[in-house]
Amino acid sequence: MNETQIPITIPGIDNNIYAGFLVRFASMLLDAIIMLPLLFIVLYLNGLSVNMYFYTIIPNLLFGIWYNIYLPKKYGGTPGKLIAGIKIIKMDGKPIGWKEAILRHSVLLALTVFSVIIMIICLLKADETVFNSLSWLKRTEYLMSLAKTSFMMYTWAANIWIYGEFIVLLTNKRKRAAHDLLLVQ
Repeated sequence: MNETQIPITIPGIDNNIYAGFLVRFASMLLDAIIMLPLLFIVLYLNGLSVNMYFYTIIPNLLFGIWYNIYLPKKYGGTPGKLIAGIKIIKMDGKPIGWKEAILRHSVLLALTVFSVIIMIICLLKADETVFNSLSWLKRTEYLMSLAKTSFMMYTWAANIWIYGEFIVLLTNKRKRAAHDLLLVQ
């Protein structure tokens, strides 16, 4: 793609339209803080029994899709991004549509689906008696031990993607992360 096609300024938007690393990082922290209460509820429910994991998997996946695809499409960003003053737009300055919202989250969604499949396999292998005898932190370790190779593959893939995002963002003149580069016109 030709970098000159990307507008440096858009009429009606002040100065620099590109959000840098610190603002993006702050927006991620804000999103994490906003989601913290839900995380605690899910952790509590998952700690009750192996079966409770099954009841939280699909709602968690749907919440992630709503938060990371629907909200950016509808409002131009997640709550953390919007609070930080970041709005997700196409390269021509127009709001993103469904295609762009799905594309920019597609890699993380694929990684999430992969982790859900691994977790379901682990839950099916888990012994309820062993699970219930462990502390809540040890329960997660126990589940992960039931599919060590798959969890290692997931961890490697997720780390490569996340660190790649940072490297691309920090070395790109337009301050675009790797997921932003998926938005092709």
